[in-house]
Amino acid sequence: MTAVAEEHHGPPPVHYSSRVSPSVLGMFLFIASEIMLFGAFFTVYFFDRVVNHGVDGNWPPTGFHRPALVAGVNTVILVTSSMSMHWADTSIKQGNRAGMRAGLVLTLALGWTFLLTQVVEYHRIGFNTGDSSFAATFFGLTGLHGAHVFVGLTILLVMTIRAFRGHFSPEHHHGVEIGGIYWHFVDVMWIVVYVTVYLL
Repeated sequence: MTAVAEEHHGPPPVHYSSRVSPSVLGMFLFIASEIMLFGAFFTVYFFDRVVNHGVDGNWPPTGFHRPALVAGVNTVILVTSSMSMHWADTSIKQGNRAGMRAGLVLTLALGWTFLLTQVVEYHRIGFNTGDSSFAATFFGLTGLHGAHVFVGLTILLVMTIRAFRGHFSPEHHHGVEIGGIYWHFVDVMWIVVYVTVYLL
């Protein structure tokens, strides 16, 4: 009894009530709050559409063009980045550090391509936030998503730097996994934004 007591130092080991690690669970809870934030913006968008749809019978209102083709290409770019992120996550879990690094670099490149394309789209779209309620909600939704992409790219940059410094391994891969979960959320949310704002 005394020998056992002397061998144990510090607090007792942590017992988890679920198979999901606290860090992953924390990211899922954060994403849940982000979904509610996007939900509020979607509510405003649809409210505006219902209220103002009858002004001239068109949506978007006459004079406003949505570049659906450019946004569609951007969608392909972002979905591809989700695949490369999955490649990076799977690679490190299998001990393939080269695959992880390549996947992260490719994801970074695709993410920046998406964001820069959206900035160019903003400059060429032909209307601004103060031109109508449609313009305000359009920039509100796409801009909110763009801000999340920027945050995701910042996380990816840190992950990539750490990856090239050898910080990740099959036993310690949560940094890649958690960042990947956030990036997949950004990708899925863009598909919803694209269908809602550019196609419907």
